[in-house]
Amino acid sequence: MTAEETLASWIAEEEIVSARLNAGPGPGVSRMEDIAPLTGIEMMEGILQARLPYAAIAKTLNFQIIEIAPGRAVFQGRPLPEHLNPLGTIHGGWFATLLDSALGCAVHTMMPVGRGYTTAELGINMVKALSPKVQRVRAEGKVIHCGRQLATAEARLVGADGTLYAHATTTCLVFERPAAR
Repeated sequence: MTAEETLASWIAEEEIVSARLNAGPGPGVSRMEDIAPLTGIEMMEGILQARLPYAAIAKTLNFQIIEIAPGRAVFQGRPLPEHLNPLGTIHGGWFATLLDSALGCAVHTMMPVGRGYTTAELGINMVKALSPKVQRVRAEGKVIHCGRQLATAEARLVGADGTLYAHATTTCLVFERPAAR
């Protein structure tokens, strides 16, 4: 597929997912009683199928979940002028948030019922500047290891033409979630 065909495919997929997400509860926080009986993959499927709210930060920073599978999560974003730093390129925090979302959600898909995680370490290497001229980028997170106490994952942020903009790793602490009240 050419870069133009890939971009068109990404945009078409984004429109389908966006319509579904916007038809559901929208951005917000899930109620503990709704997610307590779910595995991580079931919760992520619930978000992607618009049965559960998605993270509000995604709306704020113009990105969304596109795909999930056990040990994998894909997010897509469109860098906008409001994401620029004073030098005229996309702020590193935008890269970081998109990559952290893909990494964390990949880890989340591996959580059994009653287990949660939090990011303990996030390392990012930005290898190419990004501007609003790049219409879409995708962050794909993949779990490397998921144990009882620690999980690690890696992600890449790429354009439709295959250009690598950044790559990242995370270490997450895995813990018992508090019981629903």
